[in-house]
Amino acid sequence: MSDKKTLRIAQIAPLWFTIPPKGYGGIERIVAMLSDGLVGRGHDVTLFAAPGSQTSAKLISVFPQPLSEAKIAWSNPLWNLRNIERAVEMAHEGQFDIIHCHLDVWGLFFQNLAKVPMLHTMHNPLYRTNADATKDDRLRLFTEEAARTNLVFISESARAQAMVSFPSSRVIYNGINLSTYRYSEKSSDHFVWVARVNKHKGIENAIAAAEKLGVSLRLAGRIDPTQQEYFDAVIKPHLNERITYVGELTEEQLPEFYGSAKALLYPIEWEEPFGLVVAEAMACGTPVIAYRRGSMPELIEDGKSGFVIDSSVDVLVDTMKRIDSVKRSDVRAHVEAKFGKERMIDGYERMYYELLGQTV
Repeated sequence: MSDKKTLRIAQIAPLWFTIPPKGYGGIERIVAMLSDGLVGRGHDVTLFAAPGSQTSAKLISVFPQPLSEAKIAWSNPLWNLRNIERAVEMAHEGQFDIIHCHLDVWGLFFQNLAKVPMLHTMHNPLYRTNADATKDDRLRLFTEEAARTNLVFISESARAQAMVSFPSSRVIYNGINLSTYRYSEKSSDHFVWVARVNKHKGIENAIAAAEKLGVSLRLAGRIDPTQQEYFDAVIKPHLNERITYVGELTEEQLPEFYGSAKALLYPIEWEEPFGLVVAEAMACGTPVIAYRRGSMPELIEDGKSGFVIDSSVDVLVDTMKRIDSVKRSDVRAHVEAKFGKERMIDGYERMYYELLGQTV
């Protein structure tokens, strides 16, 4: 890319957590890797994110602390809207060539006002649960703006599941920092589950399978305030010496947690757009057993880096019994070939140039 113009890029992150996050936060990790990676390639990057963020880009914060620490409700979009507005204002002043927004529907209100191309990464599902799409305002807005929206999906499944068609959409997989998620040749005899504590993430299925098989299972992940009652009533009664909850882990703690495990169990109950924990675990050489939902068949090479199975606890138990048939070196090789962060950065950099009318 040395013959290409150095770009002035605005990266707009959600303001709930720092970039990268101290604990769980898939979007925040991706934005951190992308921003630093682009700076490493010589681009002039400005990151609009929460204060306290660690980045090699220029940091601009429109609120004095992460919104989660300020106890601002997730349903309150005001400071995130202010975040986008600040970037668009600076673009009007001639400070950016392109704006990359990671804030879902909120960026749509600004893209037609921006004087430079605006790209959106759709980190969340874009499908409806209500049969009447006219009652889903988010979908209506995306539908109205579809022809003018430059959108990236993070998996083919996410694009196929979307209830809106975008003429210029494409798929760019999330990336993994392979130096952080180091390879572990040997594992212990326990299994792990990692995610936000939520029924849809399959925590109950993982526990049921571990109990049936009589194996050790270690659970890790953030408990949002809205999920505390669920955890106390449904999950806590199953905890004992064999099934343990270790809390939310930092990115520094996760590689050892993944790498020591026989496998990551990911028996999800929703159409997950990507599932960063799956790629992270595989980067450590740890195979993944996941239900065939969402992007799982794209992330996992069945029989080679783990198993993609029918949604059944009994099938999960049977698969756990044969996890030793997977070679950990093959698991790592799979991630190196498909989900390294450089490949993700390549994809976005190429798209920036195309949106600016430069062929790559």
